[in-house]
Amino acid sequence: MFKKLLVANRGTIAIRIIRACRELGIPTVAVYSTADKDALHVRMADESVCIGPPAAEDSYLSIPSILSAALTYGADALHPGYGFLSENGDFAEACQRSGLQFVGPRARHIRLMGDKPRARRIMKRAGVPVLPGSDGKGVTEVRDALADAKRLGFPVLIKAAAGGGGKGMRVARDVRELERLFPLARSESEAAFNSRTMYLEKYLELARHVEFQIVADNFRNVQHLGERDCSIQRRHQKVIEESPCPVLNPRLREKMGKAAVRAAEVVGYSNVGTVEFLLAPDGEFHFIEMNTRIQVEHGVTEMVTGIDLVKESIRLAQGERLNLKQKQITFNGCAMEFRIYAEDPERHLPSPGLVTNHHPPGGLGVRVETALYDGYRVPVHYDPLVAKLIVHSENRKLTMLRARAALREYLIDGIRTNIPLHLKILHDPDFIRGDFSTGFLRRYEPASSRATGEIPAAKAS
Repeated sequence: MFKKLLVANRGTIAIRIIRACRELGIPTVAVYSTADKDALHVRMADESVCIGPPAAEDSYLSIPSILSAALTYGADALHPGYGFLSENGDFAEACQRSGLQFVGPRARHIRLMGDKPRARRIMKRAGVPVLPGSDGKGVTEVRDALADAKRLGFPVLIKAAAGGGGKGMRVARDVRELERLFPLARSESEAAFNSRTMYLEKYLELARHVEFQIVADNFRNVQHLGERDCSIQRRHQKVIEESPCPVLNPRLREKMGKAAVRAAEVVGYSNVGTVEFLLAPDGEFHFIEMNTRIQVEHGVTEMVTGIDLVKESIRLAQGERLNLKQKQITFNGCAMEFRIYAEDPERHLPSPGLVTNHHPPGGLGVRVETALYDGYRVPVHYDPLVAKLIVHSENRKLTMLRARAALREYLIDGIRTNIPLHLKILHDPDFIRGDFSTGFLRRYEPASSRATGEIPAAKAS
């Protein structure tokens, strides 16, 4: 058992990790920037330490500051959560060199799966279905991208080789769009990942984004915990996730689950992770990438399986064996997660400010994960995700009805949020039927945004 764990994150995931550690009897150390001195995760942890000014690169992305805090406060383990340094192989390696157990996969696995072109090649050799795309190590120049696009055929998806979180992604439907959008995507990749390397994939129209949660120990035991449909996205950022996927039948679920397990097995992966696929309307699926961390939407899987993924990640990092067998894992009912962002719902601009009234919903099957409280000032410096509403019931119809009631009950005054958008989606006939693709939310976007190369609105039927 770890004697003390440092939480190298903030907001809802930091609170989630602290709660899991409390149940396991592990004391926690919170880190915070000066902008977060009054944050809830700072109050909840057993100890806390300021590691820098508001800018993330000077605090939550500062490896020396975080390691110094961990060693000074006597931590022997560190949980990165999601975002920030969670998929940074150098950080994981630095933890190990400092004598800290990194709660997550090994550094080599983070680097391996973070290199998207290389991961594609490995999956292809392992027999995991992969979309046609750029060969080799990726492309950096427009002329090379044009050559790949000619071979693949339009439309194509431009992606950052070191990418994640939807950054550095554009859809090009012809040569002129590719010439215009490739430099934009490359610039975004440079800013976000310090990498000019891009790659192209054949773009699938009307596809769904379906991911499988996997858990693996250090003894090559790997199981999957079912799927999440993450197709409701805005600019490649997930907005709503649900489990099970409305269109998966048992045979397809088994086939995709086996492919996800195979993807983890072939690289010797350990700890929790997610294998992401694109699912075409004809039932064909293709590997996108593997996220080597806990996901924002992990609570959806927890609600339908009853398995605490954060505690599982800590146990696995302690070297414990995975006690789960695939046949023992059961899936009960339907769960949906609604990401609550501090943003103007019409203009999609951040809405930081003072929270004057926070009243989360409650009741059977309603779970809220948030760092908000009355009098808390939402800072401008970080991701605008301020809460996650997770709703569970015995089937999809009842889950949607429960979600509508919970969202109507959720009061957050002082800042603007996207709760009205969630209610619109829950009353959309196509969403109610489960008839949607990754372009669904474009119907709620202004037509002018099409010039950016974002995925267009379309039904999944």
